[in-house]
Amino acid sequence: MKAVILANGEFPSHPKPLNELINAPVLVCCDGAIEKLESLTIVPNALVGDLDSVKDHLKRKYESILYYDPDQNTNDLTKAVRWCLPQRIKEIVIVGATGKREDHTLGNIGLLVNYARMGVDVIMLTDTGTFKPLLESSKLESYKGQQVSIFSPSNSTIIYTKNLKYPIINQTLPELWMGTLNESIEDWFELTFSPGPLIVYQKY
Repeated sequence: MKAVILANGEFPSHPKPLNELINAPVLVCCDGAIEKLESLTIVPNALVGDLDSVKDHLKRKYESILYYDPDQNTNDLTKAVRWCLPQRIKEIVIVGATGKREDHTLGNIGLLVNYARMGVDVIMLTDTGTFKPLLESSKLESYKGQQVSIFSPSNSTIIYTKNLKYPIINQTLPELWMGTLNESIEDWFELTFSPGPLIVYQKY
């Protein structure tokens, strides 16, 4: 089963994340993002979080789908992912998780690895492209000229690439910027690495 999670960042404007949101088989809304859905008259399957950003009249309106999680050691996006797990959801698309505060954006992107380790196939769609966490070496679909950036949470990860304009040949990426602004030269590229993880950005 697939779920789409709407986080409380900038509401998506690009057709790709918007289409995922509108056609979601299961839609999970994080806390204050419910106000944005109200204007589209879309009703989520679950409204999850500590609910501190949800106005009282909306709490009453969505009382039957409220899932209160007071855990202050994590954020509402993680709480929404945790809601999905007992529902046997194995595929998650996250939208609305970037924009507004840059620290929230970086934190949400970094959390993708944790979600992958929970056993779900997860991607994050922004208004410019896709973030995908990789726990093991992978071959990814692409197109010639697609802009690609690679982020390595671990300084010890050795990376080898195929079909990228600027090859990485058995190197580490010890600083955050070092794998950015690359480019695919075919309709696929491959990342071989150990140990994981990596996070890959692909522009639409």
